[in-house]
Amino acid sequence: MHCGRFSAPIDRRAMLARCANGFGAMALSALLREPAFGADAAGPAGATGLHHPAKARSVIFLYMDGGPSQMDTFDPKPRLDREHGKPIAVKTAPTQFNNVGAVLRSPWKFNRYGECGAPVSDLFPHVARHVDDLAIIRSMTSEFSEHTAANYFLHTGSGLQGRPSHGAWTTYGLGTESEDLPGFVVLNGGLIPPGGQDCFSNGFLPATFQGSVFRPSAEAVANIRPAESAPGGQLRKLDLIRDLDRGVADRKGRPDAMEAAIANYELAYRMQSAVPDLMRLDGESPATRSLYGLDDAFEPTRIFARECLIARRLVERGVRFVEVLCPSVGHDRWDQHSKLKEGHERNARAVDRPISGLLADLKGRGLLDSTLVFWGGEFGRTPMAQGSDGRDHNPFGFTVWLAGGGIKGGVTHGETDDYGYHAVVDKVAMYDLHATMLHLLGLDHKRLTFRFGGRDMRLTDVHGELVTPILA
Repeated sequence: MHCGRFSAPIDRRAMLARCANGFGAMALSALLREPAFGADAAGPAGATGLHHPAKARSVIFLYMDGGPSQMDTFDPKPRLDREHGKPIAVKTAPTQFNNVGAVLRSPWKFNRYGECGAPVSDLFPHVARHVDDLAIIRSMTSEFSEHTAANYFLHTGSGLQGRPSHGAWTTYGLGTESEDLPGFVVLNGGLIPPGGQDCFSNGFLPATFQGSVFRPSAEAVANIRPAESAPGGQLRKLDLIRDLDRGVADRKGRPDAMEAAIANYELAYRMQSAVPDLMRLDGESPATRSLYGLDDAFEPTRIFARECLIARRLVERGVRFVEVLCPSVGHDRWDQHSKLKEGHERNARAVDRPISGLLADLKGRGLLDSTLVFWGGEFGRTPMAQGSDGRDHNPFGFTVWLAGGGIKGGVTHGETDDYGYHAVVDKVAMYDLHATMLHLLGLDHKRLTFRFGGRDMRLTDVHGELVTPILA
């Protein structure tokens, strides 16, 4: 490309390397021509970057690793109280461990909250204050009852390894509004889910759309600080990398892996100043720290609070998709095959106050309208006991909720049966959830495609219908 007064052509990578210490208006103008940058990036969705007007500009996915129990959180079932200790009166499907015990009542009481009167258990007293902003889906279903396959399905729309994650599809379709941070960030509180990094993979999409894993600490990314004592040493390395990349490009025709490596080097240089500033929370007010629980006595709460606050800071800086992972609570993820009461209480204690703080903070800053918040796990849990005090995996009917970003607050969608076992009214498939989230971002799930293996691939495969009752 040609830039301003320069008489000889100069490619984008050479320009970035030469201007690396400041970039300035000339570099910014070049970056804004790229699909990955700019408020109205012209990505695969079309000339405007959108298929239709968007309600949300970014997503915060609060991933509850392991599968919270629906009848112990947001879907109360009085029948469990009446039949506690008795054999369940419906046919049961095979479970992960096929240890089918008697009906197990919930150890927690439910109360109604907000103008909508939605019932929430005592596990979530802080989140319960926000029910008028939530759309609670009680009829979510999955096709898999084992963690790894169910995690891939939740994240990528396929139970098999190797497909692009929802975050990758979002950034592929919309790009990012941040020039100094990745468009898709995963905040690792300590528990990478079963399925590993492939849950955040770019799959067959260009490698630049892979999720970048950050730790919620001052050193969020390895090697974020330059090893060289003087800036000149690092710039000389960048010059060498540029020359080597140019030679490979001339011989190989710019393969995707090389293009991604070049983009990552460029972004990594810019992140050296952006990431430390992102993680510096000393400018947050005491009221904000208290709101999230940054000084809570329970360490997992402090970890998740920091993740939620950083998530807010990321969307403020234009990051398109943020996934927040659970911290370790010294018991297990939300996967209580035994000791349900102890395990769910510790997990809820870690996340309840920070999530409430995030919702309140987003709303107070005017960001909730443009930020889609999604809470959920890969499946739910059974109404009958595993052993004496646990619950097994249940993909047949469970609860998730969404807020902000074009969601109709104060609504409850769908129903499970009297046991909370199977979705029986207004079932929502994973494809439907993905289609609805993309719709709120201004993307038509049927048109957001990528040619691979001889066909046009998409997040929802050949499925997916909008869950219109939860849309504002």
